[in-house]
Amino acid sequence: MTSRMASFGHYVPERRVDNLELETQLGLDPGWIEQRTGIRSRRWAAPGETLTDLAVRAGEMALEESGVDRKAVALTLLATSTPDHLLPPSAPLLAFRLGLSASGAIDLTGACSGFLYALVLADGFVRAQNKPVLIVAANILSRRINMKERGTAAVFADAAGAGLLMPSNVQDSGILGVKLVQEGQHYDLIQIPSGGSKRPFQSQIDELLITMRDGKAVFGHAIRLMEQSAVCALEQAGLMACDIDRFIPHQANARIIDAVCDRLSITRDTAVRTIGEFGNSSAATIPLSLSIANARKRFVCGEHLLLTAAGAGMAGGAVVLRVA
Repeated sequence: MTSRMASFGHYVPERRVDNLELETQLGLDPGWIEQRTGIRSRRWAAPGETLTDLAVRAGEMALEESGVDRKAVALTLLATSTPDHLLPPSAPLLAFRLGLSASGAIDLTGACSGFLYALVLADGFVRAQNKPVLIVAANILSRRINMKERGTAAVFADAAGAGLLMPSNVQDSGILGVKLVQEGQHYDLIQIPSGGSKRPFQSQIDELLITMRDGKAVFGHAIRLMEQSAVCALEQAGLMACDIDRFIPHQANARIIDAVCDRLSITRDTAVRTIGEFGNSSAATIPLSLSIANARKRFVCGEHLLLTAAGAGMAGGAVVLRVA
C-alpha cells in the first residue's frame, strides 16, 4: 500500500497589492522589492475574510477535482501559522464547513515547512489506515506584518493550497524519499514575540507582529537546509537531480530558489515559481505552486517531483514524489 496525490486546490484573495504601493508606504525606491526578492505583487485578504475562509476555498477545489466521497476522508490536516484563534484550532471548523463528517481534524504549526510535515504525516496515516487525508496549508500573514520592518513587510502574503492524499496500489509511487531537519539553535531568527504562553501579553503592538532578526542569516540557513535535505531525500529515493521533472520549492525569495537550483545542479527552468505574482505565504506556497503547476500542465504518471522548504524555527525538509 502506498499513497498518491489525487488532486490539488488553491485560493488567493482578490486584493492584489503591487510593489509600488508598498514601496511608497515604506519609503523605498521603485524596483527595490523585486530586485531583492523577485516579488512583483502579492494578495492580501479582505477585512472580513478569515483564515478558514481561504482554507475552505482551497480544500473545496481539491475535493471537487478528486470526486472522492467526502464521507471517506478520514483526516484533515491544516498547516497554518495564523489560525483564526489561539483556541480552538481551526481545522475542525474547516472540516465541518467542507462536509467532512467522518474526518478527524488538527492544526499543524510548521511555519514555512508546514505543508511538507503535514504531507509526511498524512502519508503515514494513509498507509496505516487505507483512507484518504485532506491536507490544507493556509495563512493570512498580512495581518501580522510590521510596516516598520521593510524586510518582512515586502514579502509576506495571504493564500491557501490543498492536496488530497489517497491510498494507492501502484508500487514505487507516492513518497520515495524524505528528509526532515531542524536547527533549533536558530529558533528565534523569525518570530512573533508575543501572544504565546511565554509572553501572553505585551502593551506594544509590534510584539504581536512578524519580525526577522537577521535576514542575511535566514537567507544563508534556508539555502543550506533546503539543499542538504533535498540531497538526502534524493539519495533515499535512489534518484539524481537530473531525474527530477519539476522542482517545487518554498517561495520565500527568488534568489534562494536560484541558489538551491544551482547547488543541486537542477536547471532553473525546472523550478515552479509563483513568488513573482503571489509572494510568500509561508506553508501555503508549496501546495499553491503544486496546484497552479498542475493546472498549467497536468502531472503525469511516473513524473518525479522534488519539494523542499525551510523557515521559521529553522525547520525544513524535502520530499521526493513519483506521480501515480
